[in-house]
Amino acid sequence: MQRLARYNIGDRFTEPRTRHVAETVFGLLCAGAMIAMRGVVNLWAPDSGPFAMIYPTVLIATVYSSWRGGLACFILSFVWMWYFVLPPHASFAFASASDPARVTLNGLMVLIILVFAEAFRRAVRNNADLAEEQLERRRVLMAELEHRTKNNFALVAALLEIQKKREDDPRLDSAFDDAIMRVRTFADAYSNLQYEQEEGAETAMRPYLGNLVSRVAKASLHDEVAVDCDIADLTLQRDIAVAIGLYVNEVIANCGKYGFADGRAGSILVTLQGTVDEWELKVIDDGAGDGAAPSAVSGGLGARLLNAFASQARAEHEAIIDRNGAKMILTARPTKS
Repeated sequence: MQRLARYNIGDRFTEPRTRHVAETVFGLLCAGAMIAMRGVVNLWAPDSGPFAMIYPTVLIATVYSSWRGGLACFILSFVWMWYFVLPPHASFAFASASDPARVTLNGLMVLIILVFAEAFRRAVRNNADLAEEQLERRRVLMAELEHRTKNNFALVAALLEIQKKREDDPRLDSAFDDAIMRVRTFADAYSNLQYEQEEGAETAMRPYLGNLVSRVAKASLHDEVAVDCDIADLTLQRDIAVAIGLYVNEVIANCGKYGFADGRAGSILVTLQGTVDEWELKVIDDGAGDGAAPSAVSGGLGARLLNAFASQARAEHEAIIDRNGAKMILTARPTKS
C-alpha cells in the first residue's frame, strides 16, 4: 500500500520534459478509459450523472501523474461529457436554464478535487523522502558507531598490551593474554560485519560467518588445526548476526586456548542450518574435551559470555564436552504465541 501511495508514472523518466509528457499522456489515457466505461453505462442509463465518473478519474490521474495528468484528464473528460452525454447530445448547447450553473459547479468541484489530490500527493512524497533521508542518516550513524566500536576495542587491546609489558609478574601474562584475546575477537566481529554488510539491516550469514571463522581461526589456532564450515544460505537480522558472530568467536578462541593447546592436532566444524525463525548453530571440535583445562562450561567468564551471546541472539546455548572433544550448540526456535 505504501508503494502504491508513492507511485508516480513520471518517476520512470529522468529528463524533465519527458517526465511531463508521460504524466500528461497518463492523464489522457485515464480520460480515455473513463470514456470507454461511460460508453458501457450509456447502454442502459444514457443521461444519468453526466459528470459523475469524472471525479474518481481525475483523482486517480492526479495522484499517480501529478497535476499535469489530472488537468489533461479533466479537460478531455469534461469536454467529452459535456458534448456527448449532457443533453442535447453532440452539442455544447444547454437544454435547460439550470444547465450552465450545473456545468460550472461540476467543473469547479472537479478542479477542487484536483487541487487537493495534488496537495495529498506532494505531502505523501515529501513525507516519504523525509523518512528515507532519516533512515539513511541512521544507517550512516550506525556504520559510524560500529566503526568507532571496532576502533575502541582495538584501542583497549593496545592499552592492555602496553600494561602487560609494564608488569614484571609473569603470573599476570596469562590473564592479560586472555583479556587481549577477547577484546580482539570482539573487534574482529564488528570489523567483519561492517566489511561484509555495509549498511544493511540484515546479514547474509554464509559470507559473514565464513569470513569471520577464517579470521578468528587464523588468530587463535595453530596450523595443525583444520577448520571447515557448512553455512546455509540464510539471512538473519543484524543484531542476531552480531551475537552469533561473537558466539563463534568466543568458542573458537576457547578451542585454541583449551582444546588444542600445546600443538595438539585436530579439526573444527562450524555449521549453521535452518530457517529465519528456526536455526541451529554448531561448533564441533575433536580436541582435548573434558581432559583440558577449565573450559567455557565451567562457570567462568567464557560460560557467562556464551550465555550472554545466546540471549542476545534469542537462542539457547548448550555445551557437550566429553573425551572425544567439545560440541557447542546455539539453537533458536520460534516463540509460541
